[in-house]
Amino acid sequence: MISSSKIKSVDFYRKIPRDLTEASLSGAGLSIIAALSIVFLFGMELSNYLAVSTSTSVIVDRSSDGDFLRIDFNISFPALSCEFASVDLSDVLGTNRLNITKTVRKFPIDPHLKSTGSEFHSGPISEIIKHGDEVDEEYGEGSISLTAHNFDRLSHEHPILVVNFFAPWCYWSNRLKPSWEKASKIIRERYDPEMDGRILMGNVDCTEEGELCRRHHIQGYPSIRIFRKGSDVRDDHGHHDHESYYGNRDTDSLVATMETLVATIRLDSQRLPLENKSDNMTGNAKRPAPVAGGCRIEGFVRVKKVPGNLVISARSGAHSFDASQMNMSHVISHLSFGKKISPRVMSDLKRVMPYLGGSHDKLDGRAYISPHDSNENVTIEHYLQIVKTEVITRSSSYEHKLVEEYEYTAHSSLVQSLDIPVAKFHFELSPMQVLIEENPKSFSHFITNLCAIIGGVFTVSIYYSLFFILPSMVSILKIFFVVNFRLQEYWIQFCTTQ
Repeated sequence: MISSSKIKSVDFYRKIPRDLTEASLSGAGLSIIAALSIVFLFGMELSNYLAVSTSTSVIVDRSSDGDFLRIDFNISFPALSCEFASVDLSDVLGTNRLNITKTVRKFPIDPHLKSTGSEFHSGPISEIIKHGDEVDEEYGEGSISLTAHNFDRLSHEHPILVVNFFAPWCYWSNRLKPSWEKASKIIRERYDPEMDGRILMGNVDCTEEGELCRRHHIQGYPSIRIFRKGSDVRDDHGHHDHESYYGNRDTDSLVATMETLVATIRLDSQRLPLENKSDNMTGNAKRPAPVAGGCRIEGFVRVKKVPGNLVISARSGAHSFDASQMNMSHVISHLSFGKKISPRVMSDLKRVMPYLGGSHDKLDGRAYISPHDSNENVTIEHYLQIVKTEVITRSSSYEHKLVEEYEYTAHSSLVQSLDIPVAKFHFELSPMQVLIEENPKSFSHFITNLCAIIGGVFTVSIYYSLFFILPSMVSILKIFFVVNFRLQEYWIQFCTTQ
């Protein structure tokens, strides 16, 4: 059996009896410095171990979300009516989608970007409006010409005033004119303004009465508005909108619509409160138009991952627009690409937040306003270059999570154009992507570094302590050698005398 004394013989750390040691002030100071150094270096090593270490590389795009990219947007146009606002999409492969409505919503707003009603519904877009004969020299002049001087008076004198806001240069206005004058003449004969007076049909030339048309937010020609006792604004449970006609434009359809409007009005209704009972008009002939001249467009579209354009403009298959009066100023509340990162995922990945969202919403909150001195025919273009960023996080050597997002750079400009002004977002995706990988750290490496820190500081402190003790040891050795030398001299002298 091995005795304890034999085991103690292999002790590397033999203790010196405390009685044989002596504490010194320099040794105490050195011990304090060594202890503080160990604590400081331990904290630095622990901080480095807990910090996120990443490696960044650029590789060919390996998207896991297929061949399509989602674009989310929320853009406000203070001077573009929801009545004609259209979201169009095109790309270099030939894709051309016009007036996207399935995933896009429109809300009327005032010039201060405040909402003035609920969502605006434009109705079916595939319906082709029927017109009368293009050429007819016998239609006569059946409608009343309205100006800023007589508009308010006539609109209050008659329970119903139906007005055609037109422009002589407009193709669609000229297509409507024969049928409109025919219908006006027929209605005038049936409901004489002097004897009956329940309805009156008129027209406004917007090239001559520009201020009157702007006051009623007319942006496309022709626009047919229905005024009841001086106002075309309806209040439906807090939703304010204009009462407009969007039906067929042939004579029979116009006359039938006017008959429907008159049918619910008594002959003496000029002296009685007016009730709006004509809401049961068939089809989409009569629909509300936004009460204000602005529109907030929000929603999303899915595009192919090739260069393309997202265009917002005024568009209609049966109206014309005056390019000099179009103002495409807008405020971008939100514009982003790709899938949204849910708050739950982001809460789990807080440590990689510095690597995400740097250019995710670069245009958010920015306003692009056409100058008042040069707002005619101004197209606002945005050139967007999109790069995908992937972040691979690792909670261990085997488990990992993938976070994907698209970031972009933007360059914007205001361009004079001969065409109808638009707001154009040209997007182009990079074929490369940025890959950021989190590098896992070994716990054994962390422990090894701690041991190296503690052992290194302790060893260095011993060397320093020897440095402080060395002068006293040298003095002792000097005394020893001097005494030894003197003893040798005395011994030699003693031996010589003997």
